[in-house]
Amino acid sequence: QYGIPHKILVLYLSNIALVFSAYICYNVIVEKGLLIMPPRKARKTMNKVILMGRLTRDPDIRYAQSESQMAIARYTLAVDRRMRRSQDGASQDQQTADFIGCVAFGRSAEFAEKYLRQGTKIVVEGRIQTGSYTNKEGQKVYTTDVVVENQEFAESKNASAGNGGNYSANRSYGQQSHGGQQSSAAIGDGFMNIPDGVEDEGLPFN
Repeated sequence: QYGIPHKILVLYLSNIALVFSAYICYNVIVEKGLLIMPPRKARKTMNKVILMGRLTRDPDIRYAQSESQMAIARYTLAVDRRMRRSQDGASQDQQTADFIGCVAFGRSAEFAEKYLRQGTKIVVEGRIQTGSYTNKEGQKVYTTDVVVENQEFAESKNASAGNGGNYSANRSYGQQSHGGQQSSAAIGDGFMNIPDGVEDEGLPFN
């Protein structure tokens, strides 16, 4: 009395056979080229950067020579990087830093001008942008910057005020690391030296 009725069992097995047959026919049609499948959507490229560090000095603010006079802010973030080195048989942690140039436009630049100072710890979200310009010697200079899309404070106002006056881009991070990477003391503030005579419109702000 607990068995499966004969008609239900037959119907169940028939449905399984129908689905299996349809699957086989679909594969044969696709393999023979009788059915053209729509192309898959291309995967979008990604260019996303998230940094947390301190400003090596106050932002450099300029205004575009145009009707809008859009603000352009440039600053460098010192991003700490810890590395382990063996010295006299003992493993020690040494701290160095990467100095990353950032550029902000419009309201982001105005925010930087108003609130950001040397030593301020912030989080930057943006994208990498490369560019080039020709200096007065006729040499082509290549640049890499992070275009700021979002920036926010990474510490409280009191903590930021305490670090702002004491922070120095030339603080010691240890000796020169492996691979020829210089310490922050050797690198300085990481700002690109813009040659004299180069006009604003010749710089890779766009």
